[in-house]
Amino acid sequence: MSSLRLTALDALHRALGATMTDFAGWDMPLRYGSEREEHLAVRTKAGLFDLSHMGEITITGPQAGEMLDHALVGFVSALGELRARYTMICAEDGGILDDLIVYRLREDAFLVVANASNAQLVLDELIARAKGYNAVVSDDRDAYALIAVQGPESTAILADTTEADLPGLKYYAILPAQVAGRDVLLARTGYTGEDGFEIFCNPGDAEQIWQALTGAGADRGLIPCGLSCRDTLRLEAGMPLYGHELSTDLTPFDAGLGRVVRFDKTTNEGAFVGRKALERAAAEAEANPPRVLVGLVSEGKRVPRAEYTVVSTDGEPIGRITSGSPSPTLEKPIAMAYVDAAHAAPGTTVAVDVRGKHEPVQVVALPFYKRAR
Repeated sequence: MSSLRLTALDALHRALGATMTDFAGWDMPLRYGSEREEHLAVRTKAGLFDLSHMGEITITGPQAGEMLDHALVGFVSALGELRARYTMICAEDGGILDDLIVYRLREDAFLVVANASNAQLVLDELIARAKGYNAVVSDDRDAYALIAVQGPESTAILADTTEADLPGLKYYAILPAQVAGRDVLLARTGYTGEDGFEIFCNPGDAEQIWQALTGAGADRGLIPCGLSCRDTLRLEAGMPLYGHELSTDLTPFDAGLGRVVRFDKTTNEGAFVGRKALERAAAEAEANPPRVLVGLVSEGKRVPRAEYTVVSTDGEPIGRITSGSPSPTLEKPIAMAYVDAAHAAPGTTVAVDVRGKHEPVQVVALPFYKRAR
């Protein structure tokens, strides 16, 4: 049995007393203390995350953009330099293999960031789909550590460690910069529903950057945060998680994310992997909406958990929970679920089968939480 992979910050996490957990083959901090306190720190002040388990893949060459237009559902070659885009890689049958963020570093270079659990699959698929293109796919998972600072105080904290133009760095943009005197790629992206930054750095520089941010945030409420609160933060923000809201059994249209599929690409004569299946899925979704991804809020104390059955007021099964948790912000149990379209309107009362008891819940529009702009 192979041992778990360790991030460059492993010793630091243990020194901070983190509870560690196996996540996609990595030994990662689950929490450092109270999950609730970590969650609320991100909502009100700031949190510091080690995300070095994510999978970085670089695509370079004269046809890098065209190759990614073929491989992914997005119109990647239309992306401006130093900008980012949320997209997906799908199978020929339209099933979602992973959701991704793609950063355009320069005209002929892109950084693709995959989920840790799917990084090898995405790498293998991109290598296979690059055949015939003047483009090189490189596995850069060991070349980067990834640190995120998220929350309302994140700009002020980061400003103490960098001379980069943070006010000028737009949401879903990236730029080469220095943080704590170290060369990094600095992106205004995140997975919490708050403003924040993700810092791609050399693994050997990760501890220095982490400590510099910790010092800058000492008087601004910054605390280290683990994967547990990252999950509740993204759930409140209505952000999908692969393996829960997204899977190979679903197309982007099934997940309510058909907007990421760009049928208007001008490269490759508009062809891309999965196009025919996705055209059918788009037509079916318009003519006969399948189950819809919705939010559920409970007034009770029982938490709807993943895979629990959603039922109508008559007790008929109408869907299933994909993610569920107590919401520290709303102070109520919340969940995302796929339910039959007839029961998907906000305000509809349905129920969740919690160990044989039907707990009433109300359908709400996603997200549950949206930060003030």
